[in-house]
Amino acid sequence: MSLLRALPAGLLLLLLVRQLPHGIWWRRAFVLGALNFSFFWAMLFVSAYRLPGGVAATVGAVQPLIVIALSRLVLAKQIRPLAVVAGLTGIFGVALLVLTPRAALDPIGIMAGLAGAVSMAFGTVLARHWKPPVSSLTFTAWQLTAGGLLLIPLVLRLEPVPPVPTTENVFGMAYLGLIGAAFTYLLWFRGLSRIEPSAAASLGFLSPLVATLLGWLLLGQSLTPLQIAGFVAVLASVWISQQASLPAGAKPAGSRAA
Repeated sequence: MSLLRALPAGLLLLLLVRQLPHGIWWRRAFVLGALNFSFFWAMLFVSAYRLPGGVAATVGAVQPLIVIALSRLVLAKQIRPLAVVAGLTGIFGVALLVLTPRAALDPIGIMAGLAGAVSMAFGTVLARHWKPPVSSLTFTAWQLTAGGLLLIPLVLRLEPVPPVPTTENVFGMAYLGLIGAAFTYLLWFRGLSRIEPSAAASLGFLSPLVATLLGWLLLGQSLTPLQIAGFVAVLASVWISQQASLPAGAKPAGSRAA
């Protein structure tokens, strides 16, 4: 699943940009491709298959805290208490949103979720640290292709021959590859070049929030008071994180205009 999501989208983007890595960027493209796609997506799918969605989302929500620690080690960024508070608030909010009393805890699924969060955190910080000399579109194409290529030997070694895909399968994988990979990661790396990694990572809290909201709007699912409290906590966490990432003494654009 990870291979089918990454490689076709990466090759399509490469055809569009028509630019290959050069020099040290060959190695960096494969390192980032492994961290942001190969290993991260493989662990994500293991976690998703073995854990209820709520547990998987809560485990993955630790990523912003890992990014804060890595930003200190790699980028020499000061650890701001407000950013840590935002990360803890976000984890609490996601737990309220998606956990249920019957949530099962599978050790392998939890380890896979934590490993994926660590991998993506390293990829996020290193992508900001290395600052690619190309556009976000080209940078995304390099990483998706490299990540997909790295998965080929693992798929040939570990996976059985997949069944013939149905039309629904094809449309589903096309969505995951073109929208859920190429387009969204293009926006992700573009944003990462402009804002702090900790502020970018905190936006991941919005994923389970949007999923819960869509379940309520489209599937007729009910919202409990605890989930509504989780909504508030997640939104507060994202806002606090953005405020914590501002330079000391900086004010939002609206305040300057006023």
